[in-house]
Amino acid sequence: MGNVSVRFFARYAELAGCTWSAVNVDTPATVADVIARVREVFPGTKILPPRPLAALNQRQARLDALVNEGDEVALLPPLAGG
Repeated sequence: MGNVSVRFFARYAELAGCTWSAVNVDTPATVADVIARVREVFPGTKILPPRPLAALNQRQARLDALVNEGDEVALLPPLAGG
């Protein structure tokens, strides 16, 4: 098991009840594996979209990107503006 930092922004932070946490996943894992674990640990996040926008170590990442112990995954809600 590896410890991965997860950051939540805007609406996703409201759903999770925090802006940051750590989750344990079997590593190596994927961003999708981390999101699945987040859904288990934070019940409010079960309503996240099936494919949320994510960043891995401050770079936009696909859901199949590999995650290792100590990495940071950020979940970014869609933004609107004008």
